[in-house]
Formats: sequence, C-alpha cells, structure tokens
Amino acid sequence: MARPAAIPARIGLYAAALLIAGYAGFPIYWMIVSSLREPSALLNQIELLPSPLSLQSYRNLLELTDYPAHFANSAIVALVTVAVTMVFSVMIAYAVTRQRIRGKKLIVGAMLYAYMFPPLLIAIPMYTIFAQWGLGDTLAGLIAAHLTLTLPLGVWFLWGFFKNMPFELEEAAMVDGCTRLGAFVRVVLPLALPGLITVAIFSFLLSWTDYTFALIMIGSDANKTLPVGLASMVGSFDLRWGEVMAGATLIALPLFVAFAFLTKYFIQGLGAGAVKG
Repeated sequence: MARPAAIPARIGLYAAALLIAGYAGFPIYWMIVSSLREPSALLNQIELLPSPLSLQSYRNLLELTDYPAHFANSAIVALVTVAVTMVFSVMIAYAVTRQRIRGKKLIVGAMLYAYMFPPLLIAIPMYTIFAQWGLGDTLAGLIAAHLTLTLPLGVWFLWGFFKNMPFELEEAAMVDGCTRLGAFVRVVLPLALPGLITVAIFSFLLSWTDYTFALIMIGSDANKTLPVGLASMVGSFDLRWGEVMAGATLIALPLFVAFAFLTKYFIQGLGAGAVKG
C-alpha cells in the first residue's frame, strides 16, 4: 500500500507524463485529423473532430501528384539502406570483437566520430565526388550517402552487444559440431536480436525521413524521395494543405507500424545498448 506522502508525488508524475505525451502527440493527431477534413472546410472550421470525414485529400494526393513514385523511391532507398547496414555492421562489429585486430577500438571510435558530422557538412563534397563517379542524381548515390549515417551507428551499437557476449557460448556450439559460421548464425545472432532490430529501426528511420542528403543528391522529379517531394508541394503557388497533411500522414504510417509491432525488441535493444559497450 502506498504511503500517503507518496500519493501526491505519484499523481504529479502521472500528470507530467500525460502533459508531455499530449504536447508531443497533439501535432501528430492534428496532422491526421487535418488530412481527413473536407478540403473546403480545412481552413474555415477549427474542430478537434472533423465532421464529416473525407478521403478527398488522399485521392487528390495519389491521383494528381507524383507521390506514389516518390513513395516507391523512398521505400527502395530505405530498405536497401537497412539491408546493407545490417550486413556490414554485423560483419564489422563481430570481426572487431572476435578477431585480434590492432587498433580496433580506434576503428570503431573513428566510425562513430564520422557519424557526429552534420549531414549538410558532408553532403556537398560527397555529391561532388558522386557526380564524378556517375552517381549524381541517382538512388544508388543517395543510398551510399545514407550509409554514412547508418553504418557507423550500426557498428557502434552491435559492437557493444558482441563484446559483452561470452565467447564460451560459441565454443560450446563448436564443440557440439557447429562450424564457426554455424555457431554465429545459431547462437550469436538470436541472442543479438534486440540489437539487430534496434539498428534496423534506426537505419530505416534515418533513411526514410532524410531531407538533407535527398535535397542535395537528387535533382530530377523522377528520383525524389518523400520528404523532398512533399516539401516541393509546400513551396508551390497553389498550396493544398489537405494533400500536404495526407502526404505527411502516409510518411509517418510505416514508422507507426514498425514501432507498434517491434516496440518490445526496440526497448530491449535500447536498454542493452545503454549498459553494454
């Protein structure tokens, strides 16, 4: 039973939590609600609950703009970025924790140091290099640019997992007949699953919502990703707020789905990453 003095403190804690949640969540709620208003009533009626609901903004967005093509570009870039990040970050992190490599802490630290540079600082010289290689205004060049953000983060995060994972587990598997690769696949990867999912979510989030690299790397409308394509709608003379809100809602939808199904692993990964490494 809670002590009487602890009840006001608990009430204050819950009230502060609700206040912060409402402050953070209301813009998202307003974005979704605005996308469901009648286009004619969007700026004329201020209501917390729109009546009647309308999908006209979504129909206009998907039928009258290049949003579907931009969505496909973003999906390709984000998924490829996640796949490449997962493969190389696992390989590098496992190698520096299990192999005798001179200066391996310096290697991991240098990768994390590279991650600390603001994207705008490296996007312009990177675009100059990619243009000379024929990768200017291509999705491949944009993926390579995103890897400068996601790969160092993935290596650093998984390094903490693998470093604190007892090697005796792999030795026991190899004694039972597994090869080194078999022990890695059957023992190490399942134990590192929360970390792998956390790295995948962060990589997808960084690539899916990136604006700086996409703005500098991509010039043609055919290769634009969602953030840049949506921003171009805001800058036009005929500003359609309903379509903009609908587009922003669809951008956030994959993130909502990912966090809804993977929250347990994500929290485990963040907690383990905070105490390991």
